[in-house]
Amino acid sequence: MTAGTRVAAQTRVELMMTLRRGESLIVTLAIPVGILVFFGKVDALSTVKGDPLDFLVPGVLALAVMASAMVSLGIATGFERRYGVLKRLGSTPLSRGGLLAAKTVQVLVVEVIQAVVIIGTAVALGWHATTGIALAIGLLLIGTVAFAGIGMLMAGTLRAEANLAAANALFLVLMFLGGMAYPLAKLPGAVEAVARLLPAAALAETVRAALKGTAFPVGELAVLVIWAVAAPLAAARWFRWEEQ
Repeated sequence: MTAGTRVAAQTRVELMMTLRRGESLIVTLAIPVGILVFFGKVDALSTVKGDPLDFLVPGVLALAVMASAMVSLGIATGFERRYGVLKRLGSTPLSRGGLLAAKTVQVLVVEVIQAVVIIGTAVALGWHATTGIALAIGLLLIGTVAFAGIGMLMAGTLRAEANLAAANALFLVLMFLGGMAYPLAKLPGAVEAVARLLPAAALAETVRAALKGTAFPVGELAVLVIWAVAAPLAAARWFRWEEQ
């Protein structure tokens, strides 16, 4: 069995397990859609020029990627590790990199469902995009790799309870510092500078520029690519199949 075949087989298993966790899918959908509807209807973005939905939709898509690829994936993997599921996988020819690849592909399938629901909701609220869709999809794929790497790194190095707390705490921090529901420019100067080095802001800003057709933030793209390379490499290097 080739490495590709092993990854494909594990991907099928991951998808089956994900579909059985229906409550997790609901949560990863409810939070982004709730933010989109609330801020799309409430005049909380009066400082944003143009239609607030043009600002919100890219940020909510980025938020959905973070919720699925980092939080949902990371927490589920952490508890699989706690209960010995990954220990059994460790005795098979599947490598740590192969496990990361299979779980990342599984997340991409979930994100397609999320994107359909989010964009459908946005269209119902009056949003429409006429440019940059292909580029935005590519950026969301890069963001998925980055956040999956972060989630798997935490899941493979922390105890399950610590990973649960860390994933949720990091999600809240990145949501508030990611420019997803309000502009980064509203943050204090020093905080904004730090936020722009984080993957959440990099993903939201690049997707927003792609869909709005504005000047593309090359610096943010570089930050996103660095995270997408470094996080999976770190996860593949330090991931442990079982808790010590």
